Amino acid sequence: MTEQPTLFGAELRRLRTAAGLSLTRMAALLHYSKGYVSKIETGGKRPTPDFARRCDSVLQAGGELASLVPAQSSEAPLPEVNGDGEVWLMGLDSGGKSWFRPMDRRQVLAAGAASVLAFGMGGGHAIAEDGTVSTFREMFDQFRRLGQTASPSVVLPALIAQTHTLRELAARAKPAASAELLVLGARYAEFAGWMAQESGDNAAALWWTDRAVELADAGQDRSLAAYSLVRRALVTLYQEDARETIGLAQQAQRTATSARIRGLAAQREAQGHALAGDYDACMRSLDRARDLLSAAQPEAGPVLGTSNLTDPVAMVSGWCLHDLGRPRDAVLILDREVERVPPHALRSQARYGVRRALAHATAGDVDHACALLGQVLGMVDTVSSATIGTDLRRVARVLSRFHTAPSVRELQPRLVAALHNQTA
Repeated sequence: MTEQPTLFGAELRRLRTAAGLSLTRMAALLHYSKGYVSKIETGGKRPTPDFARRCDSVLQAGGELASLVPAQSSEAPLPEVNGDGEVWLMGLDSGGKSWFRPMDRRQVLAAGAASVLAFGMGGGHAIAEDGTVSTFREMFDQFRRLGQTASPSVVLPALIAQTHTLRELAARAKPAASAELLVLGARYAEFAGWMAQESGDNAAALWWTDRAVELADAGQDRSLAAYSLVRRALVTLYQEDARETIGLAQQAQRTATSARIRGLAAQREAQGHALAGDYDACMRSLDRARDLLSAAQPEAGPVLGTSNLTDPVAMVSGWCLHDLGRPRDAVLILDREVERVPPHALRSQARYGVRRALAHATAGDVDHACALLGQVLGMVDTVSSATIGTDLRRVARVLSRFHTAPSVRELQPRLVAALHNQTA
């Protein structure tokens, strides 16, 4: 065993003893078995971040125990291509899945692949500028709706193609139209980054986020640079890297020029503080997020961030309370807010529905958690999300502790199948 779990276990035992809690009572409050908690205390098992945050909440340790569980390291983005331009290559494998990678134009020509796989529109063709931006803007709204009801593998190839098309059209357009096309292309690229993350490819997600910033800058729109930090913080959030999530979100708040982006960044900072077990800092960030988002003025172009939540700050508050080890408080909010998600927003329903079931399971409401999870597993299969899969695995781990319960046994085959679909 490494030194880290031994240090955590010793500190857990010290805090538990100081609080006057027996091992049996502590296990009951955590909804873990006495044997499991004992093995954690003796260093026989490695604590998970979830377990550490639950202990922090029960012992009112202010994140001390969570700080002893090392965060996962962030993944590096795709390497930048060399100079002399780049070509975006796509293809289909034998199973029908699409793939994408950027390559230096000289590499493509050397490989003889440019005429077959490279996107290209040819040179010297004029474009009709009237209505072009509005048409692509309407298409973007359709892609966002499709992203709520379909797998990323369906949406991502089209987003990549449209981003490239807009970039090529901008190169042939007059300056005013070129700027509009580039800014809209940046939104397509940012959405492609989100779909890449949903497909489980964090490196591609970061690469597309960088391309979005470049396109926006070329179109004289500086807002996406700050928002890209919020997007990067979402990657580190799902990697359970609290420190990096907080740092990126704070940087976004310092550099953002709009109240909306600062508000979205404050929400992300709150989620980072929740991972770190810092209740007070989390609540302060949520209050700041609510003030900023309430004061935000409508902006031109597609809305950045979710457009499917009636009260995003409330939903994030429920999310944070679970991560802070307060599942009973979390379910009070999530029960209300999940019911307010529009029926057509399947991805949002699946995401927050799974998180709602997770909170109920963590609180020990096993039968209700299974019932809630059973309602959304079909949606989970439909939207095929790597990030939702993260919470689905967490629910499965919690329910495994109650494997003899009839509701868990009944749900198990469907849950196993859903988990398999997320990794297939």
